[in-house]
Amino acid sequence: MGGSASRPDPTPSKPDPPPRQELETPWRRIVWGQKEVLKKRLEELSLTIHRFINANGYLPFSLIDTMGLQPTLMAGCLPEDIINAVYGHVKTDYEFDPEEPLSHRSEDYISDPLLSDQAFCLVYIVDATTIDCLDERLADKLLIIRRRITDKRIPQVIIMTKVDEACPLVKKDLKKIYNSRKINEKVQMCSNKIGVPVNHIFPVKNYNDEININDDVDVLILKALDQIVNLANNRLRDAASN
Repeated sequence: MGGSASRPDPTPSKPDPPPRQELETPWRRIVWGQKEVLKKRLEELSLTIHRFINANGYLPFSLIDTMGLQPTLMAGCLPEDIINAVYGHVKTDYEFDPEEPLSHRSEDYISDPLLSDQAFCLVYIVDATTIDCLDERLADKLLIIRRRITDKRIPQVIIMTKVDEACPLVKKDLKKIYNSRKINEKVQMCSNKIGVPVNHIFPVKNYNDEININDDVDVLILKALDQIVNLANNRLRDAASN
């Protein structure tokens, strides 16, 4: 028969290997042996305004915590209450109502806050293991807060927790955190979803099962705190000059 001979199928190409999870060059530099240096720097921090001292008697700044945001409408802290707290309108020990924001007519509302009533850096705590599936309703709440806070030029920072649970490489060796492709991707994702710059996002490991202090865990936490208080101090200086 005059038919042409069939050609053999070309050898199928092999799929590209998955990218290495450990980067040869760290995407951020950190000095691991600086725990005591960081502690001393925080303890000796000199604020722009020397009379601006918190009540704990040990450090020249204070940390204020609120209940977390929740995706559903009437659950968790309301965006307006977080904004009011940052601006200094909320009295100490006020109990937030998840169904109704603090009213300016309430006795717990400070209409003319002092600098010492206000916050000068807003910190979001984000779980590295769940940032991939951030609920759109929660993202909308964060957007409201971010835009209002940005209007006042208040710096915003993300502490990204549970990095060891999000990356096997980091779970095995915490010092690989800035060589981890996965953690780098998580940080980029945080920035894209929440709108905070990458250089204001600090991945940390939580103390969980440990019963002893770990210097490497502490360095990550202290480095994040060092950056936060310096950003806040710069904003305090700007606020005091106006």
